[in-house]
Amino acid sequence: MRHGKRAFALYEVLLGLAIFITGVLVLGRSVENCLNASNLSSEEDRVRQILSNRMAEIQATPGIPDKTKETKIDTGFGEMKLIQRCGPAGLKDEKDLEMGGIYVVYLSVEWTRGGQSQSKKIEFYVYRLG
Repeated sequence: MRHGKRAFALYEVLLGLAIFITGVLVLGRSVENCLNASNLSSEEDRVRQILSNRMAEIQATPGIPDKTKETKIDTGFGEMKLIQRCGPAGLKDEKDLEMGGIYVVYLSVEWTRGGQSQSKKIEFYVYRLG
């Protein structure tokens, strides 16, 4: 009878240990997912900041923006490539006349994350007197 109770207690300890280990593994996986999400969020913030800074620079600089321009940016977490394209917007007024002095600017940032190419793009208009 005593051996049966001791064996039962051993099974209880093993079952409790198995439940504890499962909980620790699940908690570790959750922490890993949180860290990955945080890294992705900070990477997206960097990309948005790069695009925002370049857009503000173009808007503040007088004259027509460069037609094409590529810039490599070292963020400290990897290299990103900023690509700028610009051309006439080709907008027309109600009389079907082309409106001059309005340019459309396309900005895109390209980078690699985990061996996969990533990119984010924006486009906006600027008005310049020719």
